[in-house]
Amino acid sequence: MALLLNQPLKLLCFRRKPVLVRSSPLLSNDGLSSSLLQTPPCFIVSAKRCGRLAKEGKLVILNPYEDDCTSLDKKVPMALLYDNELVTIGSSHGWIATLSQDDGLLRLQDDLNPVASDTNPKRIPLPPLVTLPHCQTQIVTNVSLSASSPEDEDCVVAVKFLGPQLSFCRPAQSNSEWINIRIENPCFYSSRVMYSKKDNMFCIPGSGGHLIGTWDLRTHKHNLQSLQFQNLPKLTKTKQKLLDSCCKSEHLVESPAGETFLVKWYKKSSGKIIKGIAQMKTQALMVFKLDEQGNAVYTQDIGDLCIFLSKSEPFCVPASSFPGLCPNTVTLFDCDEGGFVHLDDSTIITDVMPTSFKSNYLMPPQKLD
Repeated sequence: MALLLNQPLKLLCFRRKPVLVRSSPLLSNDGLSSSLLQTPPCFIVSAKRCGRLAKEGKLVILNPYEDDCTSLDKKVPMALLYDNELVTIGSSHGWIATLSQDDGLLRLQDDLNPVASDTNPKRIPLPPLVTLPHCQTQIVTNVSLSASSPEDEDCVVAVKFLGPQLSFCRPAQSNSEWINIRIENPCFYSSRVMYSKKDNMFCIPGSGGHLIGTWDLRTHKHNLQSLQFQNLPKLTKTKQKLLDSCCKSEHLVESPAGETFLVKWYKKSSGKIIKGIAQMKTQALMVFKLDEQGNAVYTQDIGDLCIFLSKSEPFCVPASSFPGLCPNTVTLFDCDEGGFVHLDDSTIITDVMPTSFKSNYLMPPQKLD
């Protein structure tokens, strides 16, 4: 994997081969799934400015199993990737959530969706934010959609802010407004929200992964479930000490078949400081399969599945649906590093991301019309 950032090519060395950028129409037949008319998962890399002063650039993407980046014909606003006045705060179902520094509004945009129109982009403003007492709405943990498009009448958008506040709205409904919830338990303050299609509710893992909070907007009920971890790996004292020294994050992801996984991601400072920012590196990753009884069973075998973690809402696809994807792996794409974890033997293959790269988004497969 390599990134083109209007600067010389930088090699991430996953395959120890130089990476070039090739031109391409929006999508070629080679980029489609053999079983469905949909795009493969892809990294949003950058945009090649159309002219020295142009406000638009051609979108550059990278498929996880390819060596070369692809420059699409699709044009995107350069401000979406390189302007500090327009902050991207998350992504779900191919929609990028932005927070404008000018008017303070959240918007959902399909500009970075490789198959969305660049001549008629959709930019949907959400209702003005309402900040609950003793909460804040300037720093967002992530965004989650209950449907593939916020234009669907029943689509609910969930926004998790750093701290106690969790907010919901239905953008397609007239006079849409926020439903705001103040979470009392501090273990959820830095957690990420996800939508479970199987259970038709939003879920949040607590810090440490011992609790799962759920919110059902149909019944307006919320619930807490305790997890019982099973089949935990036996760790040496050295390994346990390493994990105890790491920063840990928890991520919930649901497979197309409705299986739910909890992923624990352990990162630690690599000792490198680039432009005043300490670089973090993955030290370990653990996957647990959850059931309705609250059992969290450690596993090194998720079968044909491939999990994707980034600033986007986590997602999971069958590797066999996209030739070239490696099954039983987790793909990582963060501000510090990108790479893969092979679950069967816990092999971690990552490399440093350029600090000037802002996107850090993985796009899930998109259906083609």
